Amino acid sequence: MITPSEIKKKAEKQYLKFLISLITKEEFFPLNFPVGKLPSNSVEIHQNLRELLQNSHNNLLYGYTVRLKTVKTRNLGEQSLPKQILIETEIDYLKLLKKEREVKNFRQNIDLILTEIPQLHDWIINNPLQIIKYEKDWQNLLKVCHYFLKNPQPNLYIRELPIQIHTKFIENHKEIITSLLKFLLPPELINLNELETEKKFEKQFNLKYEEALLRIRILDPKLTTKYHFPFTDFSIPISELKQLNWRNHQIIITENKMSFLTLPQLENTLAIWGAGYKVQILKKLQWLSQSTLFYWGDLDIDGFKILAQLKSYFPNVISLMMDQETLTLFNDFIGEDTSGSKAENLTNLTTEENTILAYLFSHKKRLEQEQINQDYVNNYLFNKLDF
Repeated sequence: MITPSEIKKKAEKQYLKFLISLITKEEFFPLNFPVGKLPSNSVEIHQNLRELLQNSHNNLLYGYTVRLKTVKTRNLGEQSLPKQILIETEIDYLKLLKKEREVKNFRQNIDLILTEIPQLHDWIINNPLQIIKYEKDWQNLLKVCHYFLKNPQPNLYIRELPIQIHTKFIENHKEIITSLLKFLLPPELINLNELETEKKFEKQFNLKYEEALLRIRILDPKLTTKYHFPFTDFSIPISELKQLNWRNHQIIITENKMSFLTLPQLENTLAIWGAGYKVQILKKLQWLSQSTLFYWGDLDIDGFKILAQLKSYFPNVISLMMDQETLTLFNDFIGEDTSGSKAENLTNLTTEENTILAYLFSHKKRLEQEQINQDYVNNYLFNKLDF
């Protein structure tokens, strides 16, 4: 025989359907529950029935109702047994689940949303639990929706948006606002292909955001004159760097800052500090594909992974000082690699690069850029490259 706790669990499983019925105006009650298999002896039957009735509407005046019938059984004679167990009204249901206040707020928020922005009707049907999760926030959420409906591409920082809400409200509610705006706005007004997690919200909804800065050194004084730059070392947002459209130069990308800072003057050459795996932002600079690109990183697993990552954007990247000659010459400075990085199958590396990577991985060794002395760096760049 079904127990009171089982009835409550089954009722809770119907809660989502109940919420949807409040929106669609469909009939939900009565809610029926199976009586279940009866115990085999009269003692258990009476114990179970007593517990069932004590916790029912028959006794508490709310919750599930037990309707009985007299049944003549072969082994136990006449017994008063449950014929039907059901919840007849919304009041009974909500009192049983202790959801009266929650559903009251749910109804109020539904009315508010549909009055303010009726086109959210289908969104509500698909997301009723979100109405409850953000039950205290709907007035402000609707203000945000109203603004973006009128200004779908604001090109402002979040803090600049002229919406009468707390300055951090949008930042703290990006998940729900994303869901709402994706439903409300035409796809062509949203950057739906934006997959990067960092600043994804701002990029999708055409908002400004604090961009990563890319640090650059101009290694040829003639280029500062050509481009009317009064400086040789500067940091610039990637969106502005995209507009420079520098072509037909030789560009050295370094993994570490000190290696970047100590590069010598070289004809027709620029240097970019890649800062490790931050090189991913370079793929946005299409004009790099029209220059000769070099990469100089640590001789370790991560250094070669970064090189492979760069080659996935620009296949013609050439590695600098990541060869057997450099490794052999500075053998005394090779250290242990304790990073735990794994050597994956990096198919876009050259045969020599993959051979060195395999050696470094199998011996857990690494040679940092900073261990290569400056005279060697300068001679390598001046003598081995066609500057």
